[in-house]
Amino acid sequence: MEQLLRNSFMFLSKNRMITKLAKKYGLKFGAARFVAGENIESAIKVIKDLNEKGLDVTLDYLGEFIKKEQEANEMADHCIQAIEAISQNQLKSQLSLKLTSMGLDISNEVVLNNMKRILTAAKQYKVFVTIDMEDYSRCEKTLTLFKQLKKEFNNVGTVLQAYLYRTGRDIEELKRFNPNLRLVKGAYKESSKVAFPEKKAVDENFKQIIKAHMLNGNFTAVATHDDMIINYTKRLVKIHKIPKEQYEFQMLYGIRPEKQLELVKEGYRMRVYVPYGTDWYGYFMRRLAERPANVAFVLKGILKK
Repeated sequence: MEQLLRNSFMFLSKNRMITKLAKKYGLKFGAARFVAGENIESAIKVIKDLNEKGLDVTLDYLGEFIKKEQEANEMADHCIQAIEAISQNQLKSQLSLKLTSMGLDISNEVVLNNMKRILTAAKQYKVFVTIDMEDYSRCEKTLTLFKQLKKEFNNVGTVLQAYLYRTGRDIEELKRFNPNLRLVKGAYKESSKVAFPEKKAVDENFKQIIKAHMLNGNFTAVATHDDMIINYTKRLVKIHKIPKEQYEFQMLYGIRPEKQLELVKEGYRMRVYVPYGTDWYGYFMRRLAERPANVAFVLKGILKK
């Protein structure tokens, strides 16, 4: 039943018609639990509250299905606006973005120009930028662009997904760039030809890539809500005496907030991924697909309406 729910939500996340309807009618029901409003002002309020609780943030202006150069340029403008807002409000926040929003599916020239604009602004305002990883078909392109940008900018990192077979090799290939990496389980539906189909194998690979990247001496963001992975990371850093400046935990806004605060109290750096914007539907569906238990929160929201 859980797998059926997961597959259904992943299918719905890619439905363009429903995405348009979601944009039109705004944040409703349970989506507000996971998305910090539709504009930068709403997001700033959320970030300030999280910062006051000792939580760092990475801010993401949501956008999917970008097919026109003008749309990609506008998305880049929004990212620069977010960077300026982070600086002006003295927020403890970084920025996350998707290359498809910047024009990855349009042309290499468009996405590269937009990324250089964003990273130049981010460098000026001392804001770190993480390039989110998307589905497998865009993995190689994303890493190629990351390597290209890393040669020019030090304020950029990216994401690797534990459920892909290739990730162990990618860790070693990226080592020479001294990368800041966010390591995640992975949230897209992929073929067993490219991804581990069983959770046990994904978890084992997750532990292996965390260890490999940390022991390479590079900054590691362990993005998980899984206690098993969190506890493994705690043991690993203790055994190898890895300084707290070299790693952090990350979780999604609206998921396990009590655990986030618990980690802060224990002295760990904890960063919350805070998305905002009108194009929230695809992100929301993937959160339900990742953890069908989240459906309960949505149903509660509906019943309160």
